Amino acid sequence: MASAMTCFLRRRGLQTASILARRAYSTESMTLTFSSPTEAFYKGVGVKQVDINTTSGSFGILPMHVPAIAVLKPGVVTVYDGDKTQKFFASSGVVTINADSSVQIIAEEAFPIDRLDAQAARQGLEKCQQELVSAGSEANKAAAQVGVELYEALLKALEH
Repeated sequence: MASAMTCFLRRRGLQTASILARRAYSTESMTLTFSSPTEAFYKGVGVKQVDINTTSGSFGILPMHVPAIAVLKPGVVTVYDGDKTQKFFASSGVVTINADSSVQIIAEEAFPIDRLDAQAARQGLEKCQQELVSAGSEANKAAAQVGVELYEALLKALEH
């Protein structure tokens, strides 16, 4: 019995080591689908890496990444497509990383960084900050705070 268990664990350990080695040194691509309600940016396209900001931290996704589901927070989504890099601002959303190296990013709102206007973002931040100071109810304060956080993230994204 002990030798069967040892054999099983050894075989399982080799399988795990093989998977980890492929994850660490993968030259493969992964399939990315990235969209918002108004636009599809990637539709089943092979990419090398995606960097995201989530409520549990920022991280990069490579082929053979461990399966996961995460909630996007306002910030930059960077897509590395061979020698081309594209940056987007996503306000919020969900990312799903699957065992087959496919990734789906569904953003509530997302725009390529080069389409954003820094002056409009500064004005939006000022307006939300004023609303936060003058908010009479907790609900209005919460809504204004969300706006402040969104515009701060947007301005930070535009700095890069």
